[in-house]
Amino acid sequence: MITFKKSIIFLLLSIWLSLSWATSASSHDDFLECLSHHTVNSSSISQVIHTPNNSSYSTILNSFSTNLRLTSKLKPSIIITPLNESDVQAAIYCSKIHDLQIRIRSGGHDYEGLSYISDTPFVIIDLRNLRSISIDTENKTAWIQSGAILGEVYYRVAEKSKKLAVAAGVCPTVGVGGHFSGGGYSMLSRKFGIAVDNIIDAKLIDANGKIHDRESMGEDLFWAIRGGGGTSFGLIVSWKVKLLDIPEKVTIFNVTRTLEQNATQLVYKWQHIADKVDNNLVLRLSLTSRKSPVLRGKRTVYVSFTTLYVGGVNELLRKMKKSFPELGLVKEDCIEVSWIESVLYSWFPVGTSLDALLDRKIKDLAGYVYFKRKSDYVKHPISIDGLEGLWKLMNQQGQSPPDLMFTPYGGKISDFSESETPFPHRAGNIYQIQYGLNWQKRKDSPKNIARIRKIYRYMTKYVSKSPRAAYFNYRDLDLGVNNKGNTSYAQAKMWGEKYFKNNFDRLVKVKTKFDPTNFFRNEQSIPPLLSYA
Repeated sequence: MITFKKSIIFLLLSIWLSLSWATSASSHDDFLECLSHHTVNSSSISQVIHTPNNSSYSTILNSFSTNLRLTSKLKPSIIITPLNESDVQAAIYCSKIHDLQIRIRSGGHDYEGLSYISDTPFVIIDLRNLRSISIDTENKTAWIQSGAILGEVYYRVAEKSKKLAVAAGVCPTVGVGGHFSGGGYSMLSRKFGIAVDNIIDAKLIDANGKIHDRESMGEDLFWAIRGGGGTSFGLIVSWKVKLLDIPEKVTIFNVTRTLEQNATQLVYKWQHIADKVDNNLVLRLSLTSRKSPVLRGKRTVYVSFTTLYVGGVNELLRKMKKSFPELGLVKEDCIEVSWIESVLYSWFPVGTSLDALLDRKIKDLAGYVYFKRKSDYVKHPISIDGLEGLWKLMNQQGQSPPDLMFTPYGGKISDFSESETPFPHRAGNIYQIQYGLNWQKRKDSPKNIARIRKIYRYMTKYVSKSPRAAYFNYRDLDLGVNNKGNTSYAQAKMWGEKYFKNNFDRLVKVKTKFDPTNFFRNEQSIPPLLSYA
């Protein structure tokens, strides 16, 4: 009798699975047919639509699945690489009528993979073909499509003028779409503000396939996409940004000190001056624990002071002698370069060709394929005891301790109020912390994630509170996730206030007005108020 019951259950399960597969296959076919009817240039369909049956599918998918920690989820049923705005409109229209989620990818650097993975059936709209950069040197502006990477942007601007720059991030393979819509910190931010502070227009396609610019979308939506995460509200095709005056030469240096070279006192002093020094100066710290040959293999903490100064070396030395003489900077530590060279050398060895900025391949993990990131903001200097406790914890983490990056704020960043854009981390923040850990084997994931969380817990009493703030572009699902389907306001607020503080409520109102059905959604997208549950 038991065997008979098991056989019936198995039969029913098999029938259900067969029907589910058939329904899925039918939906897939219907979606493809819809795309073929709505793509303007039918002869280019093979360049736009990539299914698992195409060899191009694996090539494109593997080009941006960079964090193997995240690859256990579903693969996209289709990858769409639009050639124009009409292709994007077709993809949105067909996804909507066939109830398929979309993920929007520009560069693929989302730390939690929300631009290319999902737990429910989905398609990817990959913007790699929408990467044109139109530069107007006379008016000092540029229209940049979201599929461009930052390296391409910098290269094209420098190609047109040696005296203009863009305020955007350090890593050249980061995509414009995600970087701009989430805030966009850079080595020029203390001088010119972050990326969103320099955006003056945008083109967005909404859930109904309608194309908007700043005028037609209105100031509320334009406000929301500049720091609130564009993919909650629509697909942003392109951005218009200010180009910024830069001298022909800037100065860079990278000086490293260990704990045995007074690094603790240097970091302590740095906290008191980093956000207050001349706006032309950015002093960024990288902290890592590794074995020291001087200490016969014993671990110590290395602190690297990585700096950009918008001006000449002699001027920099005077500023450093006044504000931070303890570092002992000398002229031989510094290099005068063009702005575009400063961008290049922040990522590549001195002497590398500028053409390296055009390479879209992500090479920043140095062979590591699993990683985790977290972030914090510091409003008051950490005490000597607090720093020493951090060093001790870093040195106890074994062969792969987390690295930390301390990024100074102040300057132009503080000139904007917390509510002027959704990016709220303005006056009162001394610096931002990024915690990072990379590893090579899947089996090491649980212990390495535990390591980075342990350091994050230790830092609790030294960082911002109520809420404990985080940077949206350093996505972290530990902060909370939406429910599947339509999440509640209360559920989303758990993570939303950490990224956006009091701006979260206004973002929800904008979402409710412009995407009330929650078509554009992911695990950390802004929900409409109608999603109360």
